[in-house]
Amino acid sequence: MRIAFFVNSIEGEAPYYTTTWLALAALARGHEVCYVTPGDFVLRPDDSMLIRATTLDGAKPKKPETLLGALKSKQAKISTIELGEVDVLFLRNDPSEDADSRPWAVYVGTNFGRLAAARGIIVLNDPEGLALAQNKLYFQGFPELVRPTTLISRSIEEIRAFIDSHSRGVVLKPLQGSGGKNVFKIGSKDEVNLNQIFEVASGGGYLIAQDFLPDAVAGDIRLFLMNGRPLERDGVYAAFRRIPAKGDVRSNIHASGRPEAATITPEVLAIAEKLRPKLVEDGMFLVGLDIVGDKVLEVNVFTPGGFPEIAAIVGVDFSDEVITALENKLHLQELYRGRVPNRTLATL
Repeated sequence: MRIAFFVNSIEGEAPYYTTTWLALAALARGHEVCYVTPGDFVLRPDDSMLIRATTLDGAKPKKPETLLGALKSKQAKISTIELGEVDVLFLRNDPSEDADSRPWAVYVGTNFGRLAAARGIIVLNDPEGLALAQNKLYFQGFPELVRPTTLISRSIEEIRAFIDSHSRGVVLKPLQGSGGKNVFKIGSKDEVNLNQIFEVASGGGYLIAQDFLPDAVAGDIRLFLMNGRPLERDGVYAAFRRIPAKGDVRSNIHASGRPEAATITPEVLAIAEKLRPKLVEDGMFLVGLDIVGDKVLEVNVFTPGGFPEIAAIVGVDFSDEVITALENKLHLQELYRGRVPNRTLATL
């Protein structure tokens, strides 16, 4: 099996990225991997589709640093190949990273992913589903019961009124964004710097204002779902708690949050079950839920991370389960001779 990992850039990949660990797991199971970036697709006049793939020459690396070092060095082999030479196109980019500097790249994964799926390549997560999730409006499609009270607007008057109606304060963040960038806790509508915060946070468009959840002080739980169900091995779940730095409302690891062990209770599993029908319908193969108390703050469908942190805490690398699932999907595709739609196959 050959897996193509679609990422923002090879230079930007890091050893602690989940994508890196997935690539290593694939290599360890005897598969081939290549990396593809937004500028690497070709659609020729005869409707044939190709990719400019970066692969490795020589021995298969076994460590994250070795893998990325090889990809970024002269050991890397760059060649243009027919898309049909790839079995799985794994979309692991973060569109929000390109929104400001390379707006042309934001929709490349979903647009070319659709074309690849139409040509019989397994594309995960399903590009049609991902197209619906290009920003946090997607979150509003899940049951109200599991979502914090939310306002989406660019009007500072609307936001002030929302803040005034929530005595616990609100969290303000961009509709399009990730990694905890431009996320603010607002205590009241009389916040001295509210106008400045509004200008910074709204630079990319619409804003989300959410009722502040007191439980967030203790951090959130990142729980992975695969094929719509919690990812686990022998009763150990692919999950960890993200603890925010002192004085910070953000628990993102990239924003100085720290990982700790998480207890996955029946209540947490019940929350995940409430999200399952839509995730399955939309072909969301691998998803990261951010849970605080009885609410879900985020549904991460593009490039959820955390496998290295989980492995360090619980001693289980769940990358192997993911690659095994890809093997099974390829088997099902061959068994049904391509008659199962990509969105359906994505969560089987």
